Amino acid sequence: MQLGIIPIPVIPLPYQRGSGVGGEAPSPLNPNPSIFNEPPYNLYQRGYIPGSDTQQQPTPPISGRVLQPPAPEQRQEPSTRIDLANGKANIQLINNTRADITYQVIGDTEPRTLAGKSDVTLRGLNTPVTVTFQRQDGGLLMVTPKPGEETGILEVTLKETTDVNQDRSAMRIESNGSVFLN
Repeated sequence: MQLGIIPIPVIPLPYQRGSGVGGEAPSPLNPNPSIFNEPPYNLYQRGYIPGSDTQQQPTPPISGRVLQPPAPEQRQEPSTRIDLANGKANIQLINNTRADITYQVIGDTEPRTLAGKSDVTLRGLNTPVTVTFQRQDGGLLMVTPKPGEETGILEVTLKETTDVNQDRSAMRIESNGSVFLN
């Protein structure tokens, strides 16, 4: 017995002619069979001009009305409040994790690193001010702000957490001393 290649005809049989990859055959009723001719992909139907969906008419402005997002104090209650010293705040970041934390005072400093089990005090920050923080190992942070003993000082304790609902990465101190976490 000899094993070999089985001959396969190269010329398609009559019932195979015109078949597409999925077996679709063009017909006078549907010369371009495809799933993309069915909703929700059927953009290229009769009467549709390609590119016409990308041209949008400008929306006229509403006269006499300025749209403005709500202020942070309208969205959530502050986590705490501090008394500011001449509109300035001092923030003591206390890293109680073993991981290094990257922090930045937005618009004031470049990203900096706070080593695990250490602290740093950021002095004379003009309010409103936003501070961001992130564990370098990608872990979650529980952030606990509390007013310091002196005016204008905010003690911010950073601890590890496994609860995603407690994870925070930004803190904002408003000009009125309200502190918000996000």
